[in-house]
Amino acid sequence: MLIPNDLSYTAQHEWVKITDGVARIGITDYAQDALGDVVFVGVPSLGSSVVAEQSFTEVESTKSVSDIYAPVSGTVTAVNDALATQPELLNKDPYGAGWICEITIAGVAPVLLDAAAYAQLVGA
Repeated sequence: MLIPNDLSYTAQHEWVKITDGVARIGITDYAQDALGDVVFVGVPSLGSSVVAEQSFTEVESTKSVSDIYAPVSGTVTAVNDALATQPELLNKDPYGAGWICEITIAGVAPVLLDAAAYAQLVGA
């Protein structure tokens, strides 16, 4: 299981990379493995507002449908359009080509887990 040290994580299994007030997010390797084969990714609409720790989209796999929770509050400023035709990118490259969206952060970001804390959470 991959848990990159340069990312932050949520207890709901999202990863976050914050650069200059913008958070790029996706689901972790642990999450994609638990989901199984991803068949649909709902990307949020550009310009939509999201609230930290609230569901703002979902991922559907052959096993289940899972909510994706915003790790930060703000406005969606970029989405990964490739996921519309290639949802399997979440399985193949969850920390790279499988990113879901970018959120310009509004206010103070909540406390996120570092790689060591996330590894402890998932028993890695």
